[in-house]
This record gives sequence, C-alpha cells and structure tokens, in this order.
Amino acid sequence: MKLNLKTWWWSVRKNNQWVVKLAVALVLVGLAFRLLSSRSNQYPNVTDTPFLETSPAQSSLNVPGLNDQFQQKDIVGGCDISVGNWIRNEEGPLYTNESCNFIESHQNCMKNGRPDTEYLYWRWKPKDCELPQFNGQKFLDMMRNKAWALIGDSISRNHVQSLLCILAKVEEPLHVYHDADYKNRRWLFPSYNFSISIMWSPFLAKADIFEDYNGVSSSEIELHLDKLDSNWTSVYQNLDYIIFSSGKWFVKSAIYYENDTVLGCHYCPGRNLTELGIRFAYRKVISNVFNFIINSNHKGMIFYRNPTPDHFENGEWFSGGTCQRTKPAEEGDFEYNDLNRLLREVELDEFANAEIKAAEAGVKLRLLDVTPLSLLRPDGHPGPYRHFHPFAKENKEKIINDCLHWCLPGPIDSWNDLLMDMIVKS
Repeated sequence: MKLNLKTWWWSVRKNNQWVVKLAVALVLVGLAFRLLSSRSNQYPNVTDTPFLETSPAQSSLNVPGLNDQFQQKDIVGGCDISVGNWIRNEEGPLYTNESCNFIESHQNCMKNGRPDTEYLYWRWKPKDCELPQFNGQKFLDMMRNKAWALIGDSISRNHVQSLLCILAKVEEPLHVYHDADYKNRRWLFPSYNFSISIMWSPFLAKADIFEDYNGVSSSEIELHLDKLDSNWTSVYQNLDYIIFSSGKWFVKSAIYYENDTVLGCHYCPGRNLTELGIRFAYRKVISNVFNFIINSNHKGMIFYRNPTPDHFENGEWFSGGTCQRTKPAEEGDFEYNDLNRLLREVELDEFANAEIKAAEAGVKLRLLDVTPLSLLRPDGHPGPYRHFHPFAKENKEKIINDCLHWCLPGPIDSWNDLLMDMIVKS
C-alpha cells in the first residue's frame, strides 16, 4: 500500500495526537511483519498481532491502581483476583520448553538462547485471597465431554499453547483439525472427550484482509461493523466454554462498512472518506458481540479477556525498543499507552452494560482481566529471543524485539490460574 506523504501530513494535522502516533507506527507494520516472521516446525506462520507503539509521552493511566472510570472488578468469592502482586515461586513452571511440543518457535525463548531464567520463578498472588496453581488433572476431570475455544488473534494462540503445555503433562492431546492456513485448529484429549480450539478472528467481526504471507498489506482492511465473523458464530452453540479477545488489530488501516455501505474509515489518506477512528469501530463491534452473547441462550460460560500491554522501552519496536528486564516490575513502572487506554475504556464500559443483561437472560458472562498482572511482567516477553540465537556471529539481520507476545513457559501461564479459579467458584 503506497503512502502519499502529502495526504498523510494533511491527515496528521487533522487527527488527535494518539491517532497520529499510531498512524506512524502503522506505516511500518508491514515491514515489521516481514522482519519478524519466521516459520515454526509446529505452527506455520500466521499473521501476528501487530507490534504497537508504547511511549511514556502517550501514557496517562497507571493500570495497577485501576482507578477512576477504568476500575472494573472481577470479584470471585469476594476477592478481586486481578489486584495483587507477583511473589517468588521456587517450584517454577509446570512444564518446560523441552517437555512441551506445542510451543511456537517465536515464543520458545529458552531454545532461542535466552540466557536468564529468573522470569520463570514467579506466581500471581491476589491481595485479599489465595489463588491455587492450575491443576491439570482436576481441570480435565471437570471438562469431560466439554468443548473449549479461544477466539481472537495471536495472543489467543499464545494462550492456547500455554494451556496445552500444562494439560499435556496429564495426557498428550491429539491434533484433530486444522484449516489450510493453520489459523484454526483443534486438539482432543481422548480419555476425557475434551477439545480445545483456536479460532482466528482478530476483529471478531467480518473482515476482508488483504495481506500477503509476510503480513504486508496491498489495501485497507474492509471491516463490516454490523456483521460478526461467521467463523465463530456458526459453531458458537456447540462450545461449552469460550474466551473472546480483540482490540489490537483495530489500529490497522481499515474502511468501515455497515449494511454493506461505506461509513468511513480509520487512517485511509487519499480515499476521501470520513475518519471515524478506532473508538467508533471498536465500540460498535464489541457491542454487537455482547448483544449476540446476551441473546444466544448459551448454557456454558463465556469469558471476555482484556488485551495485554506491550513493554517496549528506550524506543518503539521499529526504533530500537527493547524489553531487557529480568524480573517483575514495580507498581507504577509501566503505564498504558493511549491505544490500550482507549480499548480498555470501551471494553469495561460495554462489559458493565452487558454483564447485567446477560445475568437477566441466564447467560454466564465473565471478564477475564489479565491486564494488571500482565502489566507488571516486562520480563516475560521474547524480546530479541523471538529469533533463534539472535546474537550469533553469523546472524547479520537487524535485531527487532518482540515485547508483546509471551515466552513459554512464562507469565502467561498464570492466566490459567485465574481462569480455573473463576470456573471453580462460578
């Protein structure tokens, strides 16, 4: 997609500061995908969640405090399990990169040469209660004859891998389905007749995406704000547990449709369309998702997971930004950038409305808020170890850090502790 600099500058003059910064980052997303893409023996390359700009100048929200209008409690059994801190766990993770066959090469930090291991020895401790560690045997016993799906982008795929790695210590799952691009996959634990699926739907809505194998766009995404993605709606009633997540892909250049008619766009210089912005589109889509859930008469349990923050320091992903920390951060070290703040504001607002209506309709809708604990783990990303031995002498490529996805094993494994606690106490 060719950039007209004159039109771009005119767009810059018209838009808010945070939109401008995101637009600049967007210009380089294609290049980043090309540089960051590498094949995995287990997982053919799938377009990942884009790396996003994070800058102290953009920040205006201290997430661990969860104050003001952004406060949203996920209270389970009288305890807000999203508020707490990371404490030492000398036992370490429940699996290793050698014991698990489901880790994508991009997240296999130890195999790729990461020299430190301190990041593996922490667990999340809520402030006002105990949070048991995920128990794979107990979980599988609870999930006999059940079907799970995680629906979203590459962070959802990252989470599926974490869950599979833990459960595989009890029983090795069978890979029973994948589509042509390996974007949608399903595994079966035969002794329990329990399945886990990953469904690729980064917008949760119908979206025509014009990207090549390396994630380089030839045109704007065509996003239908009033139509949900049939990839998941067609099988929704067959699933007992679902975890939805979205958000980060809305930064991309897109033309917005409603009733098959163009409404406007986000960052489309030269198109002579109204700039509607991310907030407008995200609220429309999330509202439609929650309305679908409320009216579904679904008898299982539905989770909505908030997006997780990135931790680029001393620059952005395209300008030398790194994530070199080796232990959890202190409260206040990291804050939300404007995009994450916007997404969270929309999500919590829409969820608060939907939760009441869902309860009245007899639908179990829960918020899986992993944002506060994830914000305190800048040490848990692959960084340069997204690539195999990036500092080897024979490696002549420019090193770009991945401070968005999560090492496996790593902090993302604790998401499963929250998840199981919410299920047990529901």
